[in-house]
Amino acid sequence: MAAARPPPTRFHGVHGAHVRLDASRTRATRVESFAHGLCFSHRPLEPGQLFLVEVEEKEAGWCGHLRVGLTARDPRALPAVPEYSLPDLVRLGDSWVFAITRHHNRVGEAAAGGRELLAGPHLLIEQVRIPRDKLVGRSRPGRYSHILDGLYRANALPATARKSRIGVLFTPQPDGTAHMHIVINGEDMGPSARGLPGSRPLYAVVDVFASTKSVRLIQVEYGLPSLQTLCRTAIQKHISHRLAIDGLNLPPLLKDLCKYE
Repeated sequence: MAAARPPPTRFHGVHGAHVRLDASRTRATRVESFAHGLCFSHRPLEPGQLFLVEVEEKEAGWCGHLRVGLTARDPRALPAVPEYSLPDLVRLGDSWVFAITRHHNRVGEAAAGGRELLAGPHLLIEQVRIPRDKLVGRSRPGRYSHILDGLYRANALPATARKSRIGVLFTPQPDGTAHMHIVINGEDMGPSARGLPGSRPLYAVVDVFASTKSVRLIQVEYGLPSLQTLCRTAIQKHISHRLAIDGLNLPPLLKDLCKYE
């Protein structure tokens, strides 16, 4: 199953007091303090539809990072937007939210494996099938700082880094409930919550909290992978890790594409 060309995602007009949206409602910035950064999808998600954001700006001096999840509460029906998703929104009930941490996507395992580039063109989550191309965060470290960086070699951005891409979706179950999945840089975290009311509208929740200052929405592609993705997959089959791409006789733009830059 894949979401059948759902409409473009946007942020809801109802949001936290310190959030400012751009004119397209695809970029959310927290302009004050570290709280009141709660945002929602502008409409309930379709089954298998991924609500995906990229971390655009960070703000030093705060402890904590982005929080994501789902809620069965219509944002328009809230008496007031809670200051925090955790614990305030969750305490209201019918909401499932998780805090993202630096090691949330098991980056240590990815770096040790050394062949994370070869994951394949699709991400499969239960019955959901999504081309992986838009899901992976693009990193571009300094000229020399990455030489001994195992995370760079494996293309494993820390989940909380700038340019990291984090999304949430739900998958319906035979008993009428749903599972919530969080996706970080093209990796499924597994069911983060079970037993969600699959028959009720479920809105995405994004809390632009603490050290995360700004996020922008990424429009996800569904169906067949692009020709670029297929070419990259074919090239990556012949290399051992990300840095080996530099030694190939390819144009610089194609090398950047293969390294997710």
